[in-house]
Amino acid sequence: MPYLTSFVLLSACVEPDAGCVAGLDADADGVCDRQAADWSASAQLAPGEDRHNIYDLDEDALAEVTAEGLVIAGAWPVEISGVMLPSESFSRLLEPGTTDPGREDFQTLARSALGFGDMEEMADWLGLARYPADGSVPLPEGVVAGDPMGMGAVQTEWGPAFSVSCHACHATEMFGKVVVGLTNRRTRANEYFQLASTFFPLLTPEMYQDLSGATAEELALFERAQARLPAVGGTLPLVHGLDTSLAQVSLSLARREADAWSSLSPAALAAPRARALDDAPADSKPAVWWTLRHKTRWLSDGSVVSGNPIFTNFLWNEVGRGTDLHDLDTWLQDNGRTVDALTVAVFNTPSPRWADHLPGLPIDDAAAARGATVYATHCASCHGLGADYSRRTEVVDVGTDAWRAEGMADFADDLNGLVISQDNGTVVEVQAGYVPPPLDGIWARFPYLHNGSVPTLCDLLRQPEDRPTTFVVGPPDDPDTDFDAACVGIPTVPPDAWLDDPQNVVDTTRPGLGNQGHVTAVPEGDVADLVEFLKTL
Repeated sequence: MPYLTSFVLLSACVEPDAGCVAGLDADADGVCDRQAADWSASAQLAPGEDRHNIYDLDEDALAEVTAEGLVIAGAWPVEISGVMLPSESFSRLLEPGTTDPGREDFQTLARSALGFGDMEEMADWLGLARYPADGSVPLPEGVVAGDPMGMGAVQTEWGPAFSVSCHACHATEMFGKVVVGLTNRRTRANEYFQLASTFFPLLTPEMYQDLSGATAEELALFERAQARLPAVGGTLPLVHGLDTSLAQVSLSLARREADAWSSLSPAALAAPRARALDDAPADSKPAVWWTLRHKTRWLSDGSVVSGNPIFTNFLWNEVGRGTDLHDLDTWLQDNGRTVDALTVAVFNTPSPRWADHLPGLPIDDAAAARGATVYATHCASCHGLGADYSRRTEVVDVGTDAWRAEGMADFADDLNGLVISQDNGTVVEVQAGYVPPPLDGIWARFPYLHNGSVPTLCDLLRQPEDRPTTFVVGPPDDPDTDFDAACVGIPTVPPDAWLDDPQNVVDTTRPGLGNQGHVTAVPEGDVADLVEFLKTL
């Protein structure tokens, strides 16, 4: 079955319950479950409290809604999204092994211009994980193990369509297992939209219909995507594994009117407003999901000080996909259950455990016990101690690369001025530093800092001048060759396959990739014990 036609959104995920037209009502009491969450700027968590059950559901409902939300994460459920491509005809156009001469020629051209020519190559180029066979990730209807995660589909008025979904950036394969909620170190989602905005306008509707056999409805959807692509702005990531969402939102807003609905117009498209992020880098790693349960503010810099971060994700993604915000506002009102289910799933995502992924590399318990004391002395005041991380999320400037945090100033006022932000309580405040994150699953989050500029935990605990200035990143497939187990992170000697792509090279002398800051007083003799303890989190 073609990948794109196999992805369908379960109807149960998008229909609101009768008693709560605004969203999820798992206990059918007529009160939306989202009322249990405090999304205000004054929200605080008591010591030992977390938000893994963000809507206070009972145990069975929590499990069921989490599974529902993970199905949504594999799709992109916004059927009014600006840039979507028709699934069936696009699958035919990029059918692997096609013998149609016209399609063969097109695929050859696409390989040269985009880096992929068929659906298999596209999934691999995007860096997508594959749905596992062990049942650990719920499968949307029609999806089978081995299909790519993140090539999402949705039913639209023009028929089945697809776009990049949450799993493209927030699911990855590590040492042979899929980890949902972990940064995808190979994702090229932003690059996909950037290349699409330059390549697909060259494919005329007549050519597309002739090559793909598109129906009239599919052709209308294709033409709609072509018309919206000029409203998509963005930049290419500095290195694989980084995300340029800030630039995509900022530069896309610059292609719209400066009004309360960020309206699409030919005049705005013809004269985009200048932005600092046209040139200044603001790259960061896609965030891990499981730390959200400990937070009250969002993003690596804590700049979203109020509002549901999943709502913010929908808004920012749709701005970066050329979507009309009047349409999005209506969609959000009509599809509260979808937003709520995804919210439940993200907040309930567990962190990966070392023993589950690296059973052949046991942790030294005695060293970890000593490291726990080192952690309590040198780390806990910022990163928390066990369940006692919880509090009001704070931002700390510890001297790390400031480009990402400063980039928020490029468009914060625009976002705050949107009616859709104000109606949903989303407020952005530019920050001077970053949030010291809770360290659950820190062993899996290499390379370190928000910009992935430090290869291992050992390097992060050294003085900045002693950290590597260059290193090579790649997929963590084999723990023997792709991982430094002692120091936790990128191996000093990279596998030969990693050397083929210059985008794998992290050069910390480049703006936006600086590895400075986060200076600790951990004695050199205690580093190994501390790292051993961090493996247990």
